[in-house]
Amino acid sequence: MGKYSVKGGVRVTIIFVVVFISLVLAGFFHKFNQPRILNKHELRENGAVLLQTPRKFSEFEFTDHKGQPFGMEQLKDKWSLIFFGFTHCPDICPTTMASAAKMYAGLEDDEKDQLQVILISLDPERDTTEKLAEYVPYFNPDFIGATGNKYVLLKLATELNVAFSKVELEGGDYTIDHSGNMILVNPYGHYYGFLKPPFAEGNMQRALRSIMAGFEG
Repeated sequence: MGKYSVKGGVRVTIIFVVVFISLVLAGFFHKFNQPRILNKHELRENGAVLLQTPRKFSEFEFTDHKGQPFGMEQLKDKWSLIFFGFTHCPDICPTTMASAAKMYAGLEDDEKDQLQVILISLDPERDTTEKLAEYVPYFNPDFIGATGNKYVLLKLATELNVAFSKVELEGGDYTIDHSGNMILVNPYGHYYGFLKPPFAEGNMQRALRSIMAGFEG
């Protein structure tokens, strides 16, 4: 009887030790796989600048590239990376959208679920719903294109520190000069910071993973 009790005790001890070691290893690997939280200097080195205090900005009503309403409600419950540009842009816009597409493609599925990439067109005269529907999904089918009233666009861009101006060209054509930052909006719909060019896929991923993982709400 005593011998069996000893054997049973040893078996329980072994099971306990194995379970304990498994839990420790699981915790270690979970922590090991978590993104490292970067300090503000490291974030800047990776092209990300966070505001000291997130800012609210005005309500707006645009239309997305699928013809659906797009406003503040669509900026809540996810991180939003917003680029202000236009489809006729010859260089900065397609380069930025391509960099965003490479960055996004390299994220894990759960990270993609937390992030939406948006092009807000500064050229509502030419960037119709149909034009945005051709342009934006070319870079990634998950990306969103939107635009709206030019005065609302001006107000929104100003509140998000995005400078732009219409430049007349010969022959009656025009282009739009604009800043190249990508605006970061947190899941509450507040202006949280921005990513600045040049946009490197690895730097963008590193910064965004750190920001999303370290967000305390």
